[in-house]
Amino acid sequence: MEKNNASYETLFVVDLTPGEEAMRAVIEKFTTLIADNGTVTEVNEWGKRKLAYPINDMNEGYYVLVKFTAPTAFPAELERVFNITDGIMRSIVVAQES
Repeated sequence: MEKNNASYETLFVVDLTPGEEAMRAVIEKFTTLIADNGTVTEVNEWGKRKLAYPINDMNEGYYVLVKFTAPTAFPAELERVFNITDGIMRSIVVAQES
């Protein structure tokens, strides 16, 4: 079966409350998951930023942008894992134009 790859980028916001070590573990988990299912082209950590509006009574989060190529079925799985992972405040996966 042929795999159709496409370019994507994901931006996710990590909760800072559990501490630096837990935050790094969440970032590592997702960069590894993406690398295992596709090819990471860029990881850009924007760092700690003030949120536009409070999420779960928190005003700051750690932003990470990852650009990657992967099979077209992978983004749905990535979003599912984002939704069930503690420590992810918000996330989005966007397909890039070719």
